[in-house]
Amino acid sequence: MKVRNFESADESAVIELWRRTGLLQNPLNDPAKDIAFCLAGGHGEILILEDDGKVVATAMVGQDGHRGWIYYVAVDPARQGQHLGQRIVSAAEARLKTQGVPKAHLMIRGSNTQVVGFYQRQGYRVEPITTMSRRLDGNALPVGHQMDDDPVIVTYLEMTARPALPQVVPKARNHALMGAHDITVGFYRYLYDAVGRPWYWTDRKKLSDEELAAIIQDQAVEIYVLYVGGAPAGFYELDARDESTVELAYFGIMPNYIGMGLGPYLLVQAIEMMWQKEPERVIVNTCTLDHPKALPLYQRMGFHPYDRREVPAPWQDPDNILDFA
Repeated sequence: MKVRNFESADESAVIELWRRTGLLQNPLNDPAKDIAFCLAGGHGEILILEDDGKVVATAMVGQDGHRGWIYYVAVDPARQGQHLGQRIVSAAEARLKTQGVPKAHLMIRGSNTQVVGFYQRQGYRVEPITTMSRRLDGNALPVGHQMDDDPVIVTYLEMTARPALPQVVPKARNHALMGAHDITVGFYRYLYDAVGRPWYWTDRKKLSDEELAAIIQDQAVEIYVLYVGGAPAGFYELDARDESTVELAYFGIMPNYIGMGLGPYLLVQAIEMMWQKEPERVIVNTCTLDHPKALPLYQRMGFHPYDRREVPAPWQDPDNILDFA
């Protein structure tokens, strides 16, 4: 097994590895162009970890004259758990050191939470900085059900009668749903960000601790947290401050737990809890930044749309200084 520089004959194998490891989800990232651009600039290179003639790991490494950057770290899924990721990252760091680069940086998408622990074990830390970007090629990016230059479409839904709900059993057997009575602002902010960051939840981030506490600690507001294996996996928030209406104010599953059948289960529990309060109606809203299955799930459980509105996307608001990365 050896680390070597990329050769032109490696291109198809490298691109296929990037595809299998989920690095090509952004349709605007053309891997062949990224490879050519990296190698043509004179400040970047691609490292290959080869085993018995097969590409098993990669890292794109470069420097901007001030600090080093590492991209496209990928390990063959069949070889993960064999410390190959550690080996290719160490090789990238060593290459930067030979160029006199004092510090290496990397960027992790907010939805790619599973790799944060890996990099922390390599000695990387979360920096107290905000990374911002702007496309210079005029291309819009797909975000949720829309492009990032489109307005957000909010759909408002209601129920006016208690529905017949299905019995939903999640795949995770070791789960528990608990009311977060007297929830602290710090724990709520953690839940809100952990669930909502991939879907650009921002409204509650704009509130001060005092403003937020006045809402979530109101006796008419209830928050229930879903735990799997003892760890928080999702939550929902019910707002019954209007006596005739109960709103499902927030509802969601943390990224690592999506796909385990927890969403339908949690929604059934929330709807049951809302109708136990005997309101005239229950309401919820979703938008085109939300999970693609959110609107169909609400409708399948008995919600009906009663209004739709267009609003600016969070990043289109010039007064919004929040971190959406």
